[in-house]
This record gives sequence, structure tokens and C-alpha cells, in this order.
Amino acid sequence: MKLPEHVETLIVGAGFAGMGLAARMLRDNRTADVVLIERGADIGGTWRDNTYPGCACDVPTALYSYSFAPSADWSHTFARQPEIYDYLKKVAADTGIVDRVVLNCELEAAVWDEDAALWRVRTSLGSLTAKALVAATGALSTPKIPDFPGLDQFSGTTFHSATWNHEHELRGERVAVIGTGASAVQFVPEIADPAAHVTVFQRTPAWVIPRMDRTLPAAQKAVYSRIPATQKVVRGAVYGFRELLGAAMSHATWVLPAFEAAARLHLRRQVKDPELRRKLTPDFTIGCKRMLLSNDWLRTLDRADVSLVDSGLVSVTEGGVVDGHGVEHKVDTIIFATGFTPTEPPVAHLITGKRGETLAAHWNGSPNAYKGTAVSGFPNLFLMYGPNTNLGHSSIVYMLESQAEYVNDALNTMKRERLDALDVNESVQVHYNKGIQHELQHTVWNKGGCSSWYIDPEGRNSVQWPTFTFKFRSLLEHFDRENYSARKIESVQA
Repeated sequence: MKLPEHVETLIVGAGFAGMGLAARMLRDNRTADVVLIERGADIGGTWRDNTYPGCACDVPTALYSYSFAPSADWSHTFARQPEIYDYLKKVAADTGIVDRVVLNCELEAAVWDEDAALWRVRTSLGSLTAKALVAATGALSTPKIPDFPGLDQFSGTTFHSATWNHEHELRGERVAVIGTGASAVQFVPEIADPAAHVTVFQRTPAWVIPRMDRTLPAAQKAVYSRIPATQKVVRGAVYGFRELLGAAMSHATWVLPAFEAAARLHLRRQVKDPELRRKLTPDFTIGCKRMLLSNDWLRTLDRADVSLVDSGLVSVTEGGVVDGHGVEHKVDTIIFATGFTPTEPPVAHLITGKRGETLAAHWNGSPNAYKGTAVSGFPNLFLMYGPNTNLGHSSIVYMLESQAEYVNDALNTMKRERLDALDVNESVQVHYNKGIQHELQHTVWNKGGCSSWYIDPEGRNSVQWPTFTFKFRSLLEHFDRENYSARKIESVQA
């Protein structure tokens, strides 16, 4: 579709978050005035962009899918990237979202007009106004590549795992992989065979546990298709188990040594070299950083044609990379598996509130929001996957659906009460975040003894949700109009 001149609700991003909200709005009202702008050439967000070899979900797909759009077609308990991407495209078609998306349209700026009570938005395809603005760009959407000295002098090929260069042939090449996080554990085992040698640069080891993955037999999928209630039962069972895991990380950290013992056993079984096992053994409590799921990462590192460098990488030369001990490693290709910028979302630099400051300046490196969704001083702005909504144990889709319910209720409240502006009270937001930080104090994410991307530059955990996910859902079940300042104006000049 074409970019309109004005829209009631503008959603930025067409991944799980933006699509989830749009679908919720359209279930209420098929003619809802909602448009999604997407900077990519298709919907899908991170599952469109991340196409590296071995890319898969590390949450069982029974739970990592929309509750309103179950599928009996998953091939595995942990779905692969291509089928998650296909699933999202099917949902977009089935719900009518596909007709509400403007593709190849990147947000450039959004400024709140206090007099007119609307957002003035500039995009790569032109400008428009919107009564409500929803930032659904995701926490893992912008790749982070460290600025290593000499990187611009490297004569070989470089790319980030999130922007995989499929035209570049790795066969027979010496490959350096920078990072040992969730992406690296999936693609390194896939590239080890074609590459001549893979050198993995690790700053900090992570706890790795087996991924209990299996192929879903045709008979099971047939049961799901013919008796949908059975799939709901499985979803509920997976959800319950994941909540128990979350309880161990947030409320009963004394049980975590049992998980650590399982990870140590997994390491011992897959890595025979004692020195390599030492390098791969973390010195922090399991769960402090994201636990990694893999059945072949550790054994791949034990191969003769794969090396692990545990001193990190400090610089790049024309023909290689230099580790923390000053040793140069000659390589042909550098693949960055260095993650994203969850505590410094780029979209925050593009949104300017009623006080004339951007969201990034307002946060000053330490994001916070009310219920992870609203920010005082930014009327009619809603965040999906906002601060303190990330999970270390369960499906973010569950959290996104909770937020979608809340935002949809807020938008309906505005329409019902003929409100032009809603702005969460600052005192309410401050009180809410004090409570979140208090609850996080004794969780493994804060007290586990590691340095992680959950902690922002100000030393706050501005990423994780501190307790059970059903508590988040309960908090966002209904829009709490009493905690917002609202106003009406006689007319709006668009």
C-alpha cells in the first residue's frame, strides 16, 4: 500500500511485535485505521533478516508462536528460521495485516506536536501524521560491530551474522568468528566443515545445555490439526515448565547449581581436552547470562580444525586479527557474532517528545518505561518489547501479546472517551520502575556475578522482566486510565 497522509495508529516495524498488535486491533475492528511501516522488503523482522546457517529458535515453537494463530506444520520442537519466517508471512496474509504494511519505508524522525496533539512523522518514502505512534522495532534489530583498530584495513571479507553474506564462499577459507553467543553456537558447527579452519574469539564463556529438539512426526501433526485442543495442552505444559525455570532464576536461585551440574556434564561429554574445558567453563552462576542451547557447539570446538582463543580480539590487520596476547591469526574472512544494542535502541534517537528531547536523550543510556510500554513526556507513544520486558526463560511472544492487549485497550479508551492525548504520569512511572529494580536485586541476572547486555551503562538492569510472566499479563490485562494524564482539544490541525 501507499503511505497515507494521516493515520490513527502508526506502527513502526512488522515483526512479531508490530504484527501482534495489528492483529489484535483488527480482531476488534476490521476497519481499524492502522498502518505498519517496515524498513525491509518484507515482513518478518529478525526472522527475515537472520538467515545465517543453522538459525533456529531457542524457545519451543509451541510457545514461540501467536496464541491466536496455532500451526500444526512445525517440523521440529525448536523451529528453524525459514519456517518461522513462512509462518509470519502466513499470519500476515490470514489476518489482513499484509494489506496494512508499507514496505521499504524507514522511519527517519517522529516529533510530537503538542498544539495539534499528534505525531509528525518523516519516513524514507515521505511524511505523514499519526494520532498514536507505536515503536515495534524490537530489541535485537540493529547489529552491533565493535570498532576494532585496523578493521578498515582488512583485505578480506567481513560481515555480521545478522546480515549473512550468502554470496561469499567459505569453502577452504580461514575464518575468524568474533563472539560466542546465541548466534555463534548455531552457525559455527555449520561452517566448520567447508572452512579450512575456524578460529573462535571468546571474551567470556557461556553455560551451554543440550537442546532437547526432535522432529515432529506426521501422526502428532495430524492430531494437532484435527484436535486443536491438544496443541493448546502442549503449549500450556511448555509454558508451565518455562515458568518453573524462570522461578529458579528469579525467586529460587538456590536450585541453579543443579542446572550448572547438567551443563558441566554436557561439557565433559563433548569436550575431551581438559584445557579446552577450562576455557569453556564460566566463573559465574548459570542463568546470569543467557543460557545457550546446543547439541554440537561444544564438540565442534574440540575439532582439530577449530581453535578457541579466550583472550578476545583487540585489533585487525590487513591479513588477519590480533588476539589479547598480541598473537596475529591470519584469516580470510571475519564474521561478527557480536550481538545487538538492546539498551541503546536506535529508534530512540528518532522520536522527540513534548519537551523537545529525543527518547534517547531522555533515557540518557538507561531506558525505562511504565509497564515497558509508555514513557512520560511522550504522549500517545507506545513501545512494544520495551524496557524490562525481556525474558531469560520463556517466549517473548507471550509478553508481546500482553502488551498488544494493553495498547489496544488504550487506543479504544482514547476513541471511547474522545481523548486526543494520553501521557503516563511521571510519578507513576518512577514508582513502577523502583519496584522493578527492587525485584531484580536478588535475581540471577543481577547477582550472578557476570557482565551481560542486561545491564545498561548506568549499572541498571533495564532489560529483564524480574518475575513470572503471568504477573506481567495481569498487569497489562486492562488499560489503567487513572494513571495517565489526558486532554481533549476542540480541533486538530493535521
